[in-house]
Amino acid sequence: MSKLTATSEGNRRLPAIDSVRGLIMLIMALDHVRDFFSYTSYRATDVTQASVFLFFTRWVTHLCAPTFVFLSGISIFLYYRKTGDLKKTSVFLLTRGLWLIAVEVLLISFILTQGYQLTLLEVIWAIGCSMLLLAALIWLPRSLQLAFSLILIFGHNALPLVKDTSTDTLLALLHHPPFFISKPPILVAYTIVPWVGVMLLGYAIGPWFTGNAQTRDKLLLRSGFSALVLFIVLRFLNNYGDPAPWSVQERGGLYTFLSFLNVTKSPPSLLFLSLTLGTASLLLVFVNKLSAGVNRFFSIYGRVPFFYFIVHLAVISLTSYVWTYLAFGRGVNLSFVNPREWPADYNPNLGRAYWVWLLLVGVLYFPCRWYARYKSTSRAWWVSYL
Repeated sequence: MSKLTATSEGNRRLPAIDSVRGLIMLIMALDHVRDFFSYTSYRATDVTQASVFLFFTRWVTHLCAPTFVFLSGISIFLYYRKTGDLKKTSVFLLTRGLWLIAVEVLLISFILTQGYQLTLLEVIWAIGCSMLLLAALIWLPRSLQLAFSLILIFGHNALPLVKDTSTDTLLALLHHPPFFISKPPILVAYTIVPWVGVMLLGYAIGPWFTGNAQTRDKLLLRSGFSALVLFIVLRFLNNYGDPAPWSVQERGGLYTFLSFLNVTKSPPSLLFLSLTLGTASLLLVFVNKLSAGVNRFFSIYGRVPFFYFIVHLAVISLTSYVWTYLAFGRGVNLSFVNPREWPADYNPNLGRAYWVWLLLVGVLYFPCRWYARYKSTSRAWWVSYL
């Protein structure tokens, strides 16, 4: 996946893509830190219990997965544009897709669960599966790619849910809320639809990023604002686009507003994707208004996404284990044990999570900068896999 960093014609990078990718990966780390250092017994977006601060701490990170998958699709097109070879691009997608699935199952699951008690199929799995499907879909005409991606994004909420995931597991892997496969214990947190549609959409609009920058920005602005207007209108109507309708909250108008914003991530609803992809499209334009120094900072992380992803998870998991051991006398994975098993004196603390997050971002800057420089000059075969 790290090889799928954006290049423009002449093998020049597109700074906006690196910067936006880096920004969303830093935001993503906040959610992972919260999971390990300030986990709560209720969902962080539960408007009947969560504070406003906790809600927005979780809600802002919704931007990450859709933006990352969307940018991956754009970057795949730019990889094809650089090679000029659809067959080579297709093979690239097959090998990288299988590699990502293997890493999710064998390494990321171990890091997150601090052992192999549970296999997780999350965002890297979904990206890997989407790449496998994209290996075939890139052979379609551009118009069909765009149409199919929009059909998946707009229409998947009309699909019926699988009645029994234990007997219809393969269908459930395509489109279903998170579910367990009990033997062996596997948590399917991300299904394939509509994630493959998001990646295909990024690939289909890839030509925008090889032409005139002003034209690209106009297209992104129109698309971004249109998606946000669609979100507001459909969410207000409260009929289609998300399985969880908003409602008036007893806690007051502010929490009713939070209910309006609280859209479904798994699987990502039409309204979830309208909100997040609309924002991502605008970010790809507005990030160019930032100073060169700020963009360089974000792009350090955005140029080595897979390296950063693996390292940041490992650091968070290891340090949280050490912290709980020193603070409570035993190492505890707060995210993956029943709250009844939490230490008696443990209390969630968002301030603690934010401090750890800022420290993590600062510490990881240096290895990411080193690896970005190394990757730009190395011809080692394994570099394209990390």
